[in-house]
Amino acid sequence: MSNAQAFNTSENFLLAALPTEDYQRLQQYMELVDLPLRQTIYDLGEPITHVYFPRGAVVSLVITMEDGSIMEAGMVGREGMAGLPALLSGKTKAHHGFVQIAGQAWRLSVTALKAEFDRGDSFQKLVLRYFQALFTQVAQTGVCNRFHTTEERLARWLLLVSDCVQADEFNLTQEFIAQMIGVRRAGVTVAAITLNQAGLLRYTRGHIKIIDRSGLEAFSCECYQMVRDEFAWLYNPSAT
Repeated sequence: MSNAQAFNTSENFLLAALPTEDYQRLQQYMELVDLPLRQTIYDLGEPITHVYFPRGAVVSLVITMEDGSIMEAGMVGREGMAGLPALLSGKTKAHHGFVQIAGQAWRLSVTALKAEFDRGDSFQKLVLRYFQALFTQVAQTGVCNRFHTTEERLARWLLLVSDCVQADEFNLTQEFIAQMIGVRRAGVTVAAITLNQAGLLRYTRGHIKIIDRSGLEAFSCECYQMVRDEFAWLYNPSAT
C-alpha cells in the first residue's frame, strides 16, 4: 500500500504521497500538535527548528513592510509543508509563517527533516517538486495582485483556502482577508457582496461557506487553475 490510498483525506497529502516504508521511517520522529490561531511557527531572521505538515491548520506566508502593513505571499495547508526555508538557509529574512486557520499538524524537527532529505530518495524528490509548486503559487499570487480585480482575487484566495482545509466552510474575518490580498477592508466587503449576490458563497460574521464551487472557479481569474494544476502535478507527475 502506498501513495494517497494509504491515508484518509484528513491526512497531509505530502506525507500521504510517500511510499509506506518512507512514511513509517519518518513517522517515528513526528508529533501531532495543535496550532492555535495566529501562532507564529517561524519568524524573520530566527533559526527554523521545526517544520509542519498541516492536516487541518492553514499557515500563511506573510511579508511585512517597513510601515507595518502586511500581505500574504503564499499559504500552506494539507497539500504541503510549512518551514521550507529550513532546507535552504535555515532561516528567512523575507517572510514569516503564522497560523491563519487553527487546526492540527505533524511537527518534525529540522534535524530529522534534513536526515531524511539527504537520503536522496522519494522524500527528497517529493519535497523538490513541492518547492516548485509553492514557488508557482507565490509567483502567481504576485501577478494576480497586480492585474486582477478584487473580486477575482478574493475568489482565487478563497478557493485556495478551501483546498488547504479540504472544506467549503471556514472562519475568516474581512479585516484579515483584506490584509492577505492587499486591499482595503471596504474593498473586501464590496467583493464579498458581489460573490454573495451571484450565489457563489455566503458570508456572515466572519463565517464563509462556498455555495457554488464550480461557479466560483469560473468567476476566479486563471491564477487559481494554474496553481491547482501545479499541485496536481506534484502528486501525479506522470499525468502531465
